[in-house]
Amino acid sequence: MPRERDPLVVGRVVGDVLDPFVRTLTLRVTYAGREITNGCELRPSSLVNQPRVEIGGDDLRTFYTLVMVDPDAPSPSDPNLREYLHWLVTDIPATTGPTFGQEIVCYESPRPTVGIHRFVFVLFRQLGRQTVYAPGWRQHFSTRDFAELYNLGLPVAAVYFNCQRETGTGGRRR
Repeated sequence: MPRERDPLVVGRVVGDVLDPFVRTLTLRVTYAGREITNGCELRPSSLVNQPRVEIGGDDLRTFYTLVMVDPDAPSPSDPNLREYLHWLVTDIPATTGPTFGQEIVCYESPRPTVGIHRFVFVLFRQLGRQTVYAPGWRQHFSTRDFAELYNLGLPVAAVYFNCQRETGTGGRRR
């Protein structure tokens, strides 16, 4: 897929949150039976419970870290809390999902109050088990710095969706 057509580039996830990378694994995120596709729109009422997440891979000795962030907190026009960490799960075995890993920052459902926010799921391959630890805070989290600190390298997969307050209207301009 040409880089300029990559939805992660079009949606500015690559740039604001991630450096360019090549997806090497499947990452499937589903809220109440609805699978997330890059740039889709969801409402906060459908995001109350943590999503079902399935990751690919074939080597059960390989472990992954899943990060969920909001790069638009508290508002897309002034994201001075960028990035806000909504969920962090480590030690996820290949071919499974977060329920088989260690939830080290509990899931916090998206509740944007101003504007349309992007919520990004990023999957990293770990060097081994119990090699990634919780940050001290949710605000001003940096996915890039976190990956560097724990030698996670570039992501192996990522997906994002858009969300605004329940009564909001309109869509994100691309």
